Amino acid sequence: MIDLHMNERAWSLAEQCIARAAELGIAVHNLPSGARVIDAGIEAPGGLAAGVVLAELCMGGLGHIALTSLTIGGPTPGAEAWPGVQVWTDQPARSCMASQYAGWAINPPGFFAMGSGPLRSKARVETELFGKLGYAEQARRGTLPTDDVAKWVAGKAGVAVDALILAIAPTASLSAGIQIAARVLETGLHKMDTIGFDLLRVVSAFGSAPWPPVARSDARAIGRTNDCILYGGQARYVVSADDGEVADLVKRLPASASSDYGTPFYDIFKRYDHDFYKIDPMLFSPAEVWVTSVTSGRTFHAGRTDPDVLRRSLYP
Repeated sequence: MIDLHMNERAWSLAEQCIARAAELGIAVHNLPSGARVIDAGIEAPGGLAAGVVLAELCMGGLGHIALTSLTIGGPTPGAEAWPGVQVWTDQPARSCMASQYAGWAINPPGFFAMGSGPLRSKARVETELFGKLGYAEQARRGTLPTDDVAKWVAGKAGVAVDALILAIAPTASLSAGIQIAARVLETGLHKMDTIGFDLLRVVSAFGSAPWPPVARSDARAIGRTNDCILYGGQARYVVSADDGEVADLVKRLPASASSDYGTPFYDIFKRYDHDFYKIDPMLFSPAEVWVTSVTSGRTFHAGRTDPDVLRRSLYP
């Protein structure tokens, strides 16, 4: 197994982020334990650049993030430009699923957050997922806000608490909107895993999604950030598989394959009594996907974006 040193990469990025605190609109808090907390949107304003840095941290330094302008709706009179984010990586399984995927519940008494970032590959709390990925890191340092939370995270990961840098932003913030939109590749990879495709056969990935205006509450922000991927996300994957496998995969991969597709996520969330686990798990994926087989060189396409649902969600 090759150690890609995502924790060290993210540590270096975090140190650069701290050095640029004023420019990025972030605040850095030093806890009594020695851990440091990067606030990118709770009390500090954060912003676009802070969101890009958060996305890079979440991907363990193996993802490449850029802001851009997207055309959603195809070459039709109704197509329009949207502010967006592009992301690509040549290590999709490791950077997206062993790092970026928010699969670690940080839940010491009195606190809850979903943990994302390369420290997951040290803690390996999600044993089934990491068993499939066959990946682990022996990190001395970690990247993810009271002292008790820092000590809890450090204890679970087996690292010294004064070697932690914890980065945090609320969903209803500009920074979080950027970093969540940058999960467009991760959502598709998670769905591949759900339907049984071996993630280690994904060679490279490139995707884009619009990023949302700031919502008035975290609940509304959850809706908007999900919709940016479900109805505006476009992803291209290169996989080591024959045409038959790819053709079967691509039909099941986009969000539009779900019966819940077509309604703003906030409305879907309310329909299921605010219970994520009642929502069709096949919904969580990019709106539109292309999958290329390195065996044959053929590319298969499925799904569609839906600018009408995006407008209803982002600009009510």
